[in-house]
Amino acid sequence: MRRRLLTALFIAGVGLAATVLWVRAYLAAPLSIPEQGYRLAIAPGTPWSAVTRQLAEDGITPWAEVLRACGQLTGQSGRIKAGEYDLIPGATPSSLLDQLVAGKVVLHKLTLVEGWSVAEILGAIRGERALKVTLKSNRKDAAIAPGAGGLASQLASEMDLPWPSAEGAFLPETYLFASGTTDREVLARAHAALRARLAKAWAARRKGLPLANPYELLVLASIVERETALASERPQIAGVFIRRLKQGMRLQTDPTVIYGLGSRFDGNLTRADLETDSPWNTYTRAGLPPTPIAAPSGAAIDAAARPVDSTALFFVASGKGDGSHRFTATLQDHEAAVRAYLAEIRRADGN
Repeated sequence: MRRRLLTALFIAGVGLAATVLWVRAYLAAPLSIPEQGYRLAIAPGTPWSAVTRQLAEDGITPWAEVLRACGQLTGQSGRIKAGEYDLIPGATPSSLLDQLVAGKVVLHKLTLVEGWSVAEILGAIRGERALKVTLKSNRKDAAIAPGAGGLASQLASEMDLPWPSAEGAFLPETYLFASGTTDREVLARAHAALRARLAKAWAARRKGLPLANPYELLVLASIVERETALASERPQIAGVFIRRLKQGMRLQTDPTVIYGLGSRFDGNLTRADLETDSPWNTYTRAGLPPTPIAAPSGAAIDAAARPVDSTALFFVASGKGDGSHRFTATLQDHEAAVRAYLAEIRRADGN
């Protein structure tokens, strides 16, 4: 009897050892991942058994139950993070579990472009399927307050921003995010990046600027951003506006008027538009407008904080077709530059 028992135990031991060796070999063997790779999507709350079943149905492993048991025995199945995962050829069940526990998910990209308005930023976010829309003001059917800045003010309120408008509140950069990230989370990161860049520029600003606080610096930077596409000209443009503010001159900048017109702007800025008063019409009102008009780049913020010190009070397009401007110190010289620009336009048109 004892001999039979020992024999049975021996056979069981051999079987167990063989099973352990087989499981170890399975965990170290490559999964059946296609050459182009395989994307595994795990929604929040998905049980580990459903994940292994999906892998088996997609032909990644024929041993779903073994993979499930291994995850449970090691305790890894309870630490798997939701998200999208890219699996590459050569990945093993062991490395797969490590990847899922570490949360090495696929990261998507969202690029906020310099000079974008809040409406354009929210439109880009809605176009990213991997982002989750949670903000009421970001819904296509959102009821927007009438007038210029309506959407921006609603977004600022919804996100508890420290400013009356969300215009200019997000730093134009490329942001990485995992699938399922909310619009609020991405915008919060972009706002934190903007605040950090603004604080750094304010601390390093040139002495004597006629700006009361960092927010006024942001307002000026947004105007500089919309006035020129040439990075090399931004400090010069900022210098013109700073000198105008110091001398009590009106800024008289078209982009602010266009912003104030909102949806009424049809692409053609008229004399009537310039004479129609609004809080953003810098032809009819002195000083800075009440809010930024777009998202300024870090370079525009730096230019507004450290503008070029010269005598120029005017600028007009050079007519060279490269986006450059001609800067002048007197109204007489400015009017001559305007005539030269118009003559250049007529020549280009063949008139």
